[in-house]
Amino acid sequence: MTNPFLATGIELPWDAMTPDELEPAVREGLKRGAERLQEIRDAADSDLSFDNSFLALERALDPLHRAWRFSSHLDGVANSAELRKARQALQPEVTRFFTRVYLDSTIYGKLQAFADSPAAKNLNAVQQRFMKEALADFEESGAHLDDAAKARLEAIEEKLSTVTQSFGDNSLDSLNAYEKIVTDRQELSGLPDSLIEAARDDALKNGKGSDSSPAYRFTLQAPSFMPAMRYLDSDAIRRELYEAFIAVASSEPHDNTQLVRDILELRQEKAKILGKAHFPDLVLSRRMAKSGEQALAFVDDLHRRTLQAFREENAELEAFRAEQSGEKERALYPWEQAYWSEKLRKARYDFDEEELRPYFALPKVLSGLFQVTERLFGIRVRERTDNRPAAWHDEVRYYEIHDVDSGRHLGSFFSDWHPRPSKRGGAWMAGLITGDRGTSETPHLGLVAGNMSRPLGEQPALLTHNEVTTVFHEFGHLIHHLLGEVEIRSLNGTNVAWDFVELPSQLLENWCWERESLDLFARHWQTDEPIPQALFDKMIAARNFQSARFQMRQLSFGKFDLEMHLKPQRFMQGNIDEVIGETIADYLVPSPIPFRSNVRQFAHLFSSSTGYAAGYYSYKWAEVLDADAFSRFLEEGLLNPAPGRAFREAILSKGNSEEPQALFRAFMGRDPDPQALLRRIGL
Repeated sequence: MTNPFLATGIELPWDAMTPDELEPAVREGLKRGAERLQEIRDAADSDLSFDNSFLALERALDPLHRAWRFSSHLDGVANSAELRKARQALQPEVTRFFTRVYLDSTIYGKLQAFADSPAAKNLNAVQQRFMKEALADFEESGAHLDDAAKARLEAIEEKLSTVTQSFGDNSLDSLNAYEKIVTDRQELSGLPDSLIEAARDDALKNGKGSDSSPAYRFTLQAPSFMPAMRYLDSDAIRRELYEAFIAVASSEPHDNTQLVRDILELRQEKAKILGKAHFPDLVLSRRMAKSGEQALAFVDDLHRRTLQAFREENAELEAFRAEQSGEKERALYPWEQAYWSEKLRKARYDFDEEELRPYFALPKVLSGLFQVTERLFGIRVRERTDNRPAAWHDEVRYYEIHDVDSGRHLGSFFSDWHPRPSKRGGAWMAGLITGDRGTSETPHLGLVAGNMSRPLGEQPALLTHNEVTTVFHEFGHLIHHLLGEVEIRSLNGTNVAWDFVELPSQLLENWCWERESLDLFARHWQTDEPIPQALFDKMIAARNFQSARFQMRQLSFGKFDLEMHLKPQRFMQGNIDEVIGETIADYLVPSPIPFRSNVRQFAHLFSSSTGYAAGYYSYKWAEVLDADAFSRFLEEGLLNPAPGRAFREAILSKGNSEEPQALFRAFMGRDPDPQALLRRIGL
């Protein structure tokens, strides 16, 4: 019987992927990979072809990639002590295998030999692109280095895989370790009734309180933490929650401080061995920014353009708090920021985001999302409820996407929208399987996951508008994966430059702000009435409320990410929060207390060997692209299939088969307009 972690097709036996099955799957993947790699080494130069060199390499790595990818997925959605133990035991060997492949000068030599042959000149453009990208992978990994340098790189990669896994585990454990139980409802003044009921329900499910003597449970998960910080009148509870959140992974047994430093040091050493001054230049050389200095210049330029409005918004909020409280004007404490911002927004626009919740029932949001993407991109999305594949939790749903014109099954996906202790925080898309678009036709498989507000009793999950935009965002990533049509898997879907990958996801968020698209799904969960015009007008008026503060927060993450990787030695000694605070001083909201960073739980930067490291600026970079690209839909029609099909053809279907600049030009007919983002956010 085939090991479940090595199963083929897209209807996978997730329920059979138990931790004890992982080791034999990895062993088999290692064995198959080694045998296929040896065939490449043994091939005579005169017998080399595209199939037995470059494509053979892709096939050789696939079984192990598949098994490890599935285990990583389960680690994120169904974490357990047994799975952690199995992955930790195998991680060094898996990392060593992949590292050695790209350090193998013999395999690199065979690939180079074919690339230099006359036959290589006759390949099509996509095949030529794959050759170029694969050779660059070997060169950036150090295949040309001497044995001593290769051995050190191998050790670095092995260590990075271990410490980044520990970073993620510590963050999850530390986050889950905290809960706040409130027994006096009077202490919950300011919190909307729906959120109070959600806290009571959560307490009951966790054995706290009873129907006759209710308790209210708060955690550091976003659906609990964020509304509490925004609405609770109790300064004491907000302070306690904030201090618990900012302390995540900052004390034993889950302290990530030294791991952050270890990761920075390892990345810097790797860059030096590979001939780069620092890690950003290593990872950005094939991205749109090209270098760490250019990425930093982009962040600093947006900072300069935003700074005056940022200072004005901060001063306005401080004055508003003083006026409302009757106290002397001063800087706000971190646990006051969201609370007084919400008060100011309510006062200025008479707009409370909670008023929108009844119009954003998750089932209708998904239905509207599918309608929007169906109209734009020529697809059909349907949930499969009969004879559906097994999943890892009973809340998970399964869908299929077909092409409207041809009826082709393009791909399938799972959705997993609500928090639980065994699931990592945040929201994400995972490309579980990249199907074949070459000699055969097989569908892709993906996942969209989040930690959204839960259903409550008979009431469906009612989302905030921010949660709605997150759902659209992750689905944008998903269709980038599922609509890929590139004949070579490694170039398909979201396997693009990291500062280009956010374009489809951020673009799709725009349909959460337009009346024409909102009317498809923003319907009251009880009456089916659309959002009242007056409420919609308030939402739009408040859209750019404190946009400079929000932009500066995102820029601050990009700034300290780049600075930490450009100058890692600055962060090796002393109080890491103080050093980060000095680095981003002009990006920070004034506060009466010393700055504390979220660096110890910043999974985007430190829970994988690379991830968004030296690349967090990508969100803003891609936001410039999406603001500009959306202007075409505004001009030609929000739900007009013409620009939608053009975007599918030029961007979504093309993956990494061409340079991202060329793909953007193919859609817009020109290079991006850098002013588009500033215009959209009112700056």
